[in-house]
Amino acid sequence: MAKIILAGGSGFLGQALARRLAKESRDVVVLSRRPRADAAFREVAWDGVNGGAWTAELEGAAALVNFTGRSINCVHTPENRRAILGSRVHAVRALAQAWAQVANPPAVWLQCSATGYYGDAGDQPCDESAPAGADFLSEVCQRWEEAFATAKLPGLRRVVLRLGVVLDAEHGALPPLARLVRRYAGGAAGNGRQFMSWVHRDDVTTAMLAALTRGDLTGTYNLCAPAPVPNAEFMGALRGVLGRPWSPPAPAFAVRLMAGPLLGVDPALALHGQRALPRRLQAAGFAFAHPELGEALRDLLSAK
Repeated sequence: MAKIILAGGSGFLGQALARRLAKESRDVVVLSRRPRADAAFREVAWDGVNGGAWTAELEGAAALVNFTGRSINCVHTPENRRAILGSRVHAVRALAQAWAQVANPPAVWLQCSATGYYGDAGDQPCDESAPAGADFLSEVCQRWEEAFATAKLPGLRRVVLRLGVVLDAEHGALPPLARLVRRYAGGAAGNGRQFMSWVHRDDVTTAMLAALTRGDLTGTYNLCAPAPVPNAEFMGALRGVLGRPWSPPAPAFAVRLMAGPLLGVDPALALHGQRALPRRLQAAGFAFAHPELGEALRDLLSAK
């Protein structure tokens, strides 16, 4: 495999995969709305909607990985909802049109989705056969995956990765939670029973590399650690790693009132959850390097 295209790959997860691919002697090209001349990997401009000069990058590429999508870490106002959904669906359509235009398109396309597909699922275990949910983030994932599934891309090996909460020491959901804990405010959100399907960043990149290189991997996979935990247990493990005592829970009404003003995020991100399980990955022989939460947190935060 020579050239790998990472659409929307300028975020922390795309950059982590790019570094991993570079170690494997792959040529990485990042499609970015704001390409940087000093970036670690070659970045090519695109707007995530229209075709353009970037289409030529797909010619002769071995694989395409699509991360593109407006961050859900905001208050889900009507305007933000339109941007979250539109950015995902439009990007899939633009990439599919470009794929169809080149003579030698990529043979494999990894399409990111999320375990939010299952909605606010309580403590019901959700493997890849579980039904979709009914809330906003579930709708986003359903329409994201539908755009990919209905694109006419003959001969393409398609892989959909439903990502859990990706844990990274410097980016994503973990740093703001760690800041709360360090300030002695790291109690459970609401009743704390909502599950968190989490995954260590390094396991994500390892699984993505396997999906790129193993021709037997096709279809939809939950990409999350095999031991999801309730929110209360997650926060307790985080307090233990950071050496903080028990903290009282934040009542659901307080989370709803304060999540936007204090953290700039929608309260559903804290109060909803899924107990997703990576059964198809495990059945394919994938072994997680960080299957247990406490060890994963220590690995990421011990030097912080």
